[in-house]
Amino acid sequence: MPRADAHRLKQLLKGFPAVLVVGPRQCGKSTLVRHVLPGWTHLDLERPADAAVLATDPEGFFEANPRQVVLDEAQRIPEVFPLLRYVIDRVKSKGRFVLLGSASPDLMRSVSETLAGRVSVLELTPFHASELAGRSRSSDRWFWGGCPPVLSLRGARARADWLSAYVSTFLERDLPALGLSLPARRLRQLWTMLTHVHGNLLSISDLARSLAVSSHTVTRDLDVLEGGFMIRRLQPFHANVRKRLTKRPKLYVRDTGLLHFLAGLRGKRELETWPKRGHSFEGLVVEELIGQAGRRLTRPEFHFWRTQAGAEVDLLISTGRRLIPVEIKFGAVVDARDLRGLQSCMEDLGLKRGYVVCTGKERRKLNPRIEIVPWEDVVAGRFPF
Repeated sequence: MPRADAHRLKQLLKGFPAVLVVGPRQCGKSTLVRHVLPGWTHLDLERPADAAVLATDPEGFFEANPRQVVLDEAQRIPEVFPLLRYVIDRVKSKGRFVLLGSASPDLMRSVSETLAGRVSVLELTPFHASELAGRSRSSDRWFWGGCPPVLSLRGARARADWLSAYVSTFLERDLPALGLSLPARRLRQLWTMLTHVHGNLLSISDLARSLAVSSHTVTRDLDVLEGGFMIRRLQPFHANVRKRLTKRPKLYVRDTGLLHFLAGLRGKRELETWPKRGHSFEGLVVEELIGQAGRRLTRPEFHFWRTQAGAEVDLLISTGRRLIPVEIKFGAVVDARDLRGLQSCMEDLGLKRGYVVCTGKERRKLNPRIEIVPWEDVVAGRFPF
């Protein structure tokens, strides 16, 4: 299936000698690049034969292949980055190399230190709901998440088995391969505990107390999960207003399929009675809007807004000097109580427009400043950024 980021990849190749495509495992990085760049030389550095081609004589390889080269799992051979810098600087031209990889200390450090100014970074995620709109798997996106392999399977058992293997592989194979020697059992326990924190303010001390470890250990583990694109810590927005604002981030398990699996849900019907259903929908919308805004706006930033008194807006999108406040509500009915946080935010920040995303079907204005946008309109790409 076509990916929304295919056009973005082509754009970046026109402006930079190299593009680094990062994202969680099994989100479709290799498939995207093979589809967009079918004639390029593609080396998978997890494959011994391909790794040997590059490791044996890297200078000779780039001499013979000075352009149109894809290095998959590039973090496997970090010593190639200094040479890549030399190759790029020797011949000044755009669109020569694409590097693929999961986030790792070695990969991001090598890119930032060695290829600064020569490489642009594109983050690829699992399928967003808008990418599946009108397709047979679109109704499965909320419960089962967006990983292409899980959506290609039929039946709840097969999908649950795949998610179980995914979690185990990430903890027991992928993290050690990235040089992160963390106890898999502890990290899985923390990851599972985060399903109860999803959509709420993060308390490091509470998690540390529950796990009987130090706050420093929990912070490091959260850094690992966030670096692997498994969770998102959405930071609060701070402005020079008189109200006291919270300083703690909100936490989301980024893929709703993993959220539901780790929480013990095994079928769609269980979601209907799950107490965290509204928070699950909130996370779904947050990831969708962040993905769409990243493609449609110029270098947007994302926060939430919350006062110490509890007034809150779920997502605040900033682009330049423009701020877009979004309240997210699971349900078709929006009443005055649902608007208190949004109205307070708009008043404090001097905003003229605000939006409520809900599961209703009707798009309408509640007043001249606040508009209801149905989830179906968001999926169809009709959110008014």
